[in-house]
Amino acid sequence: MVFYISIILLLVFLSFGFLFPEALLMVTDTLFGLITTNLGWVYLVAVLGVLIFTLVLAFSKYGKIRLGDDDDRPEYSNFSWFAMLFSAGMGIGLVFWGVAEPVFHYAQPPLGIEAASSQSALMAFRYAFLHWGLHPWGIYAIVGLALAYATYRKKRPCLISSTLYPLLGEKTKGPIGKAVDILALVLTVIGVSTSLGMGALQVNGGLATLFNVPNNINVQIIIIVVITILFLISATTGLDKGIKILSNTNIIIAVALLIFVFFFGPTVFIINTFLVSLSGYIQNILPMSLALTPFENDPWLGNWTIFYWAWWISWGPFVGTFIARISKGRTIKEFVLGVIIMPAIFCCIWFTVFGGTALYFEIFEGVNIVAAVTNDVTVGLFVTLSYLPLGQVISFIAILLITTFFVTSADSATFVIAMFSRNGDLNPDNKIKIIWGIVLSLMAIVLLLSGGLVAIRNTAIIMALPFVLIIILMCFAIFRALKNEKKTEK
Repeated sequence: MVFYISIILLLVFLSFGFLFPEALLMVTDTLFGLITTNLGWVYLVAVLGVLIFTLVLAFSKYGKIRLGDDDDRPEYSNFSWFAMLFSAGMGIGLVFWGVAEPVFHYAQPPLGIEAASSQSALMAFRYAFLHWGLHPWGIYAIVGLALAYATYRKKRPCLISSTLYPLLGEKTKGPIGKAVDILALVLTVIGVSTSLGMGALQVNGGLATLFNVPNNINVQIIIIVVITILFLISATTGLDKGIKILSNTNIIIAVALLIFVFFFGPTVFIINTFLVSLSGYIQNILPMSLALTPFENDPWLGNWTIFYWAWWISWGPFVGTFIARISKGRTIKEFVLGVIIMPAIFCCIWFTVFGGTALYFEIFEGVNIVAAVTNDVTVGLFVTLSYLPLGQVISFIAILLITTFFVTSADSATFVIAMFSRNGDLNPDNKIKIIWGIVLSLMAIVLLLSGGLVAIRNTAIIMALPFVLIIILMCFAIFRALKNEKKTEK
């Protein structure tokens, strides 16, 4: 039921988007504006509340409970576990926005701050840390934690609906549960297909910068087809081979690239920027988390922070499920700290190194990085790297990193969607993975052809709203389940 209803809904949406792209964009733009304007506070409050709840849970008396039987131990090493969860969570996004977002905030800062000033530069990193730090990983952590507990501790199917069993009981196996699982599946397909389209744009931008490859729709379709072949090969080799090996490779390349830019870029400037930005982030995390502008008609927060919160929520079913799948045997405390703290630190370092290097060139070297990013967001990274030693070689490595992150994200998503389609089967068959892999790629291609990437991005944000309620219910459900387990032990 979940498989067929989801396929029908996606085909209807895709057909409408292809035949009437302007109408779809108009409708989704209107709804997106209404949600961010009138319900932005819901996202802000919910995401902050989930983050606090998850961290408190880790350090509570429930932190020692294992996600599995008491004698279970982790299936994967800490390195492979981190590599897989990070690659699925936001690897390709970091490469895409590592330069672009700080530069955008520097040139177009929030809340009346003077553009292209020292204050806007500080605010640029502070908000980049906010958008990619603790909060998004808190969303992934609660979904993954609730699902891993339900799957490995309580032996229920690995489905989003299973997380609500402590509240809804057997109703999770009926229409309510099916509706939750359909929403999760459709959200995952829409979110990931958008990222496939964006990834193709950046790979094309990098190839155009380095090798003068035409930057057009035909090349982007070829890129998606090649990536599809690669991730389907990986998907059919299984979790322990394809995704694990690719994820380990991703982290090795990413760290190597990070270290190179750190040492061959403005090292002292990067260190100073990181320390002052981290301090500002920690001191202002609460007011930034709840920042609204009721007395000013400023769309900045809606276009950035509220958009990001809705986007991370829309990715919650996919990333949370994948993290749950690879986390059997870990304690709640180990899981939460591993999913939230380590990735957040890595993200902050990444933005400081790449964004800091770009702004150093802009402010002190007279390189017009702002103009390059404003003109084409996909080439900001490559323009920045071109001013470092071995710029072309490093840019080629960056394209390779984007490609491997690209393949890993699509591979992980295909795995999760196949699980949803097979009633939570932890090892879905290759046939269903191939079907969904092709569906993801076709959606990305059709959306590029119809100019519908913005519309489908808006749709993901709109559909994230009901999932906010599901995430809140997850918090109540897992707390009730843990509380009952402790009572039973007594």
